[in-house]
Amino acid sequence: MKATEVGAVMTRDVVTAAYGTPLGDVVRVLGERRVGGLPVTDEDGRVIGVISTPDLARSRPRRTPEGASGPGWAGLISRMPGLGRARTAGDVMTAPAVTVGARATVTEASWLMTGHGVARLPVVDDEERLVGIVTRGDLLRPVLRTDAEIERAVRRDVLGATLWLTPRALAVAVEDGVVTLTGRLEKRGDVDMAVRAASRIDGVVAVVDQLSYRVDDTRAAVETAGIAGAVGTEEPVAGT
Repeated sequence: MKATEVGAVMTRDVVTAAYGTPLGDVVRVLGERRVGGLPVTDEDGRVIGVISTPDLARSRPRRTPEGASGPGWAGLISRMPGLGRARTAGDVMTAPAVTVGARATVTEASWLMTGHGVARLPVVDDEERLVGIVTRGDLLRPVLRTDAEIERAVRRDVLGATLWLTPRALAVAVEDGVVTLTGRLEKRGDVDMAVRAASRIDGVVAVVDQLSYRVDDTRAAVETAGIAGAVGTEEPVAGT
């Protein structure tokens, strides 16, 4: 069982800009592709920044009082404070870019977005080269599951694939994404394993542990480790 990775939900066909791409071209592409931002990459395909509509908001075209179109993007940009010399994507991009690896989970990507206050993340490979882009909407798709779907996943992936039990070996209740596990397992280690496995399932908000166990195998493991440590630290006999 494995949580959904970013690589499974990202968009692979990504429109990009280079550092020297004219702002007019950036604006045109954003409009044509109906996207709110795009990565800026170097000649090797590595992400060096991100340019989005907020970066361009101050230079947005306005309407004249007569209702006719106002000056174009280039004219407005040249007149805006701080953007008078802005001509390319590199002049207004946000850098360094916040990126995510393709093997990160959707939960990890969500926390990254929230922590940095961004709505999209360029996805990179192990060499930091762009391989895709992921948005909030992409991340929500796998976690927007009904309680019934989550219950089926718990019975299949936790009880079956992880604990090797029958799907009805434990009572599984799900309400608003909160999973409650009730029943008796053989070992305490199995309880910990069940709770961890259930918490990693897409869509699970929390896990309520109402499980009991017959044998505390964790205590035996601690005692064994203690005995091994005592033997390992035994003082040598003088003269040997």
